[in-house]
Amino acid sequence: MNHKLLDINQIRFIDHSDPSLSTISQSFATDDALCLSVSQSKETVMRYWVHEPTIVLGIPDSRLPHIQDGVHYLSEQGYNVIIRNSGGLAVALDEGVLNISLIFPDTKQSDIHDGYEAMVGFIKWLFQDEQPMIEAYEIEQSYCPGSYDLSINGQKFAGISQRRVKNGSAVQIYLCVEGDGSQRAELLKQFYNKSIKGEQTKFNYPNVNPEVMASLEQLLNKKITVSQIKEQILSRLHSEQIDVIHQPLNEQEFNWYESRLELMQKRNKDLPLTKRS
Repeated sequence: MNHKLLDINQIRFIDHSDPSLSTISQSFATDDALCLSVSQSKETVMRYWVHEPTIVLGIPDSRLPHIQDGVHYLSEQGYNVIIRNSGGLAVALDEGVLNISLIFPDTKQSDIHDGYEAMVGFIKWLFQDEQPMIEAYEIEQSYCPGSYDLSINGQKFAGISQRRVKNGSAVQIYLCVEGDGSQRAELLKQFYNKSIKGEQTKFNYPNVNPEVMASLEQLLNKKITVSQIKEQILSRLHSEQIDVIHQPLNEQEFNWYESRLELMQKRNKDLPLTKRS
């Protein structure tokens, strides 16, 4: 892991990858709480999270001219909908998507690009034995396009966002591991179509092309599961002689979590949801 933020000999690990145990709102509140915690403890934290079918909207998505029609469509397809507290636009999560947060302390000592580049380096390190040419650049016709999109042969399988709270930074990546990445993209293409209806908008929303998105199992042409990737990460960390400390939230972190969860719920209270995340 060739990045200064990952020059560590131990990492705290939290596994929240059981999709039945928490909502996406709880995941974002947890990362906020951990940002506050590492501001004091100076430790680096890694957290897994996986959720039932959920569309995570960015704040610009909430201003779509026909957002109610778009959200209604997503609900009909069986998806929860939430507005997140970090940057970007809509992404699709389900049980075949592994989310990983790396929470770093001392963000005042590094700029925002360091966090993104650390996550890019982490994923390249994780898959270095597979020999895929993983590249980081914007896939313009993907959903939630950004400069640190991860792709193989022009097809995106992961996107990165970052959330800074106090002196901590949560760098969050979704890895589209299982299933059909283009089907997830088609879902969001239809969401934007129904939410815009051809109207002019001040914000430039993505013109999603499902063909530029795929899952890792499609790109590597072999069966891969979320469980395998989870195990692979821990195995690689041990091989690098990095101590993995399993430690759930403590009392202070839980208090911060509850406060941040309340803020998330306030942000989403006016969204026209049929199911609550």
